[in-house]
Amino acid sequence: MTEESGRRNLRMPNSDEVFAVVTEHLGGNHVRLRCQDGEERLGRIPGRMKYRTWIEQDDIVVAEPWDWQDEKATIEWRYTGQDADQLRREGHID
Repeated sequence: MTEESGRRNLRMPNSDEVFAVVTEHLGGNHVRLRCQDGEERLGRIPGRMKYRTWIEQDDIVVAEPWDWQDEKATIEWRYTGQDADQLRREGHID
């Protein structure tokens, strides 16, 4: 984080990943996602994140759509509220 601007270097999606918003928690390790590419997908929270990172409705995440089933995706990263605000200010997400 730079002291003057308060800007942090954030993880950005790779070429095969997209920004997404969690619209609904379906229970267990599944959520409904509205992805930035306009698709609605069923998101899966991987075991490495399940109990360490709490994912709730309206969270901004990075999701990787499955190659073999485009209507599903794996959540790769969750942004904090402060990081999501920075992404909105910089124009990365709506």
